[in-house]
Amino acid sequence: MPARPLDGKALAKRMEAELEAEVAALRARFGKTPTLAVVLVGHDPASAIYVGHKEKACRRVGIESRTLRLPATTSEDELVGLVEKLDRDADVNGILVQLPLPPGIDKGRVLRSVVPYKDVDAFHAENVGHALIGDETLAPCTPQGILHLLDDAGVELRGAEVCIINHSMVVGKPLAAMCINRDATVTVCHEHTRDVRTHALRADVVVTGTGGHRRLTAEDIRPGAVVVDVSMCRGDDGALHGDHTPDVWDKAAWVTPVPGGVGPMTIAVLLQNTVRSFKRKMGVVPAPPGGA
Repeated sequence: MPARPLDGKALAKRMEAELEAEVAALRARFGKTPTLAVVLVGHDPASAIYVGHKEKACRRVGIESRTLRLPATTSEDELVGLVEKLDRDADVNGILVQLPLPPGIDKGRVLRSVVPYKDVDAFHAENVGHALIGDETLAPCTPQGILHLLDDAGVELRGAEVCIINHSMVVGKPLAAMCINRDATVTVCHEHTRDVRTHALRADVVVTGTGGHRRLTAEDIRPGAVVVDVSMCRGDDGALHGDHTPDVWDKAAWVTPVPGGVGPMTIAVLLQNTVRSFKRKMGVVPAPPGGA
């Protein structure tokens, strides 16, 4: 039998319905609406499309969305100054600086300027640290979205072998920690790994995110494996695809479609994090030690 799809679009829709009801209840209780501020610098077409998806998702669940569009000539100091202004804005619950940033801007400095309790992308070291020790209240969006997909499909991580072909701070590193929190045995591969196939063949769950630089084929996975494809790029035929080749569907048990797998889940978790930040602000849930 062919693999079943890990349908991120369907799960994200269910999560949005739950968030819509929760936002309405919070608005009725406090007379305020969770608010997400997105900062977009420059004119990267892919970033503009992604920000548009976030704006539409916010509208669907009732979150107020503010998009601040800045020219590519914006200086690093100007950008940090804007972020710090949003940090001080009591009406803003979540801040997201859309990546990539124009050349010459220190991404690390900008991301560190977002106060942790408004960092709904969860890129700040403090939020990554909380996820590392098991507090996933504001956890990195893509890893959290992947775990939601696996949970929804009933994929048990306790005792499972997980191979992650990505070691970025956005996906691989935080996902590895969060899988370990669930008692999985984790192998992290990257461009310098000598034999990725050996590691992937041993895994119950393979997560790949190379941006199409390394294709994952049926020969790379064992029968019945779960394949989560984080990549999305446009091929020579103009179609969108991930890292995995079509024959993976004939050998795996579950596969994320591209598009429609991980992408919608990343946005759904972003909304979820914004609502959680609002609830912390209003005292509905406790802040972590040293938080706000």
